[in-house]
Amino acid sequence: MADTITPVDAAVHPVPAITGDNEFFWTAASEGRLVAQRCTGCGLLRHPPAVACPACHCLDHAVVELSGRGEVYSYALLHHPRSPRFQYPVAAVLVDLEEGVRVASNLVDVDPAAVRIGLAVEVAFERTDDDDLAVPVFRPQVGTAPAKGDAR
Repeated sequence: MADTITPVDAAVHPVPAITGDNEFFWTAASEGRLVAQRCTGCGLLRHPPAVACPACHCLDHAVVELSGRGEVYSYALLHHPRSPRFQYPVAAVLVDLEEGVRVASNLVDVDPAAVRIGLAVEVAFERTDDDDLAVPVFRPQVGTAPAKGDAR
């Protein structure tokens, strides 16, 4: 059975669960910046946000801005469960960023058939139900994959 894609004017993501430990991340995302923690004890760059460094258990960290550029490490095309918020299939990706951090997100603005491991991507931000918040997503870097609806 062929999969049908229901168009949605604009994806609106659910509001993320914000805590004292990850508030800096969501604030930066709402400003259009992708950030991670760098341990002040051993220098490990880490994501997702955590209370302690997994390498040295240091509780102190600095927040550093990331380039937002990387490549798809792995992906899955999700067909279920369906939500009117998204176009299907949803491309769920693990992205290896240039700085060495791996991030889980969605890949947007791409034909699902063009998603592949090694695809060069860059961060973008989509709004949530709370217009003051944004969620980082990724899209192909210019010239790397056919866009949705492209006849290539």
